[in-house]
Amino acid sequence: QVRLVESGGGLVQAGDSLRLSCAASGSISSINAMGWYRQAPGKQRELVARITSDGRTNYADSVEGRFTISRDNAKNTVYLQMNSLKPEDTAVYYCNSNIRIADGTQRLFWGQGTLVTVSS
Repeated sequence: QVRLVESGGGLVQAGDSLRLSCAASGSISSINAMGWYRQAPGKQRELVARITSDGRTNYADSVEGRFTISRDNAKNTVYLQMNSLKPEDTAVYYCNSNIRIADGTQRLFWGQGTLVTVSS
């Protein structure tokens, strides 16, 4: 089995920073793209940032310049550094990873989500 476990969410004030982490564990053969999504109350889940296995990144326009995605391949972990947080960044943040598991199949796995609340 493969698990993705997020951590680092919490309650902060506008302008503050947070760093989210998401660690993959289990019967992993290789990890391709990794990403962060978020879902605010009453809204659809949206892509925040994504990073490929060779380090190419892309960001939602709303977070470009404020958020940075990175990964540590040795630790099977993806990070999201969030700076200059705004109240509109309040959401549950989910990581996902495209993982090839030990039996050779490739699947998209999701974490359980971590809540980020930004007060004004």
